[in-house]
Amino acid sequence: MIRFEGVSKRFGDGAFAVENLDLEVSEGELCVLVGPSGGGKTTILRMVNRLVEPTSGRVLVGGRDVAGTDGVELRRRTGYVIQQAGLFPHLSVADNVASVPRLLGWDKARTRARVGELLELVGLDPAQYARRYPHELSGGQAQRVGVARALAGDPPVLLMDEPFGAVDPIARERLQQEFLRLQAHLHKTVIFVTHDVDEAMMLGDRIAVLSEGGVLQQHDTPAEVLGCPATAFVADFVGADRGLRRLAVTPIEITDLYTPPVLSPGTTIERARAVVEAADGRWAVVVDDDGRLLGWVEPGRADAGAHATGDAAHPPGSDAVADHVRRLDAWVPLEGSLKSAFAEMLQHDAGWVAVLDDDHYVGILTPDALHAALRRSVGGDAVHV
Repeated sequence: MIRFEGVSKRFGDGAFAVENLDLEVSEGELCVLVGPSGGGKTTILRMVNRLVEPTSGRVLVGGRDVAGTDGVELRRRTGYVIQQAGLFPHLSVADNVASVPRLLGWDKARTRARVGELLELVGLDPAQYARRYPHELSGGQAQRVGVARALAGDPPVLLMDEPFGAVDPIARERLQQEFLRLQAHLHKTVIFVTHDVDEAMMLGDRIAVLSEGGVLQQHDTPAEVLGCPATAFVADFVGADRGLRRLAVTPIEITDLYTPPVLSPGTTIERARAVVEAADGRWAVVVDDDGRLLGWVEPGRADAGAHATGDAAHPPGSDAVADHVRRLDAWVPLEGSLKSAFAEMLQHDAGWVAVLDDDHYVGILTPDALHAALRRSVGGDAVHV
């Protein structure tokens, strides 16, 4: 856990870089610092490993005041990732990653094993990349090496200062997704600095919004920051389109889903009509015996034409549901967001999307359910400014 207790940092002219900051980052949490230039984000980050000393207040890591810890030792036990990776240009990828373990006195075998493990973890084949030098890497590859180096000594705390800001948008999105995967596996305590609101909302467990002069305006979950800005500054900073941004940070939950009738492919059309009419509906979902989604069927129109595949072996009058199943292209994984569901609806011009857990059907998300889920994420539409 990291705690900032009444922390301030003044410039020589008396102006504040950070003013009276009270902030707690729980163990295993990814806290994103976001705000305009001059908001003290990098200063806050660098006070954790004593690259910057506070003018007043205390910074505690794991319950210990960092002011009483040797700065060099503290930095060796703290992972640090900066923009453009900051790799040593004269060292190979393997030697860059190995730099901290060597400083910590690890033996060669342990260090070599750790380098290989981390390169694989960040998606770089050791056999292909270990002997390369930084100038032989793309920007995205270099950032992956930077993350691996920061993790090499297995630090409990990871500090990341605009780590993906210098790479192209496609590589940046891949790095963000890769880092989320790593964090889900490693559960490090992370402070992450960015100017990008969308990146903050995608990555953060909690968001700390700072105004110029290092004043904390709000510290909360992404959904709360977007749905209930605490101040006019926060509302303005996250933007007028914060409602759309909330889609990306609101997960799909089973309770959001509509459950139409479910039929097996061997059900007769006559029986299917009865089931659908009893549910006061017009259509049903079709799954196989293992719960895998096959498509959907509208029994009342089963005789209106051949089934969707156009297979001449199954004429319009066929009696089994399997012969009238329509393919369903619009679907999302259960672990997806409302944004991904909305995107599928738009892409396929669909009135609803199926939700799958792995390849098993769970339910249906409709536009009405999507809107209700969005309201649920912040307990309503109230925005406090």
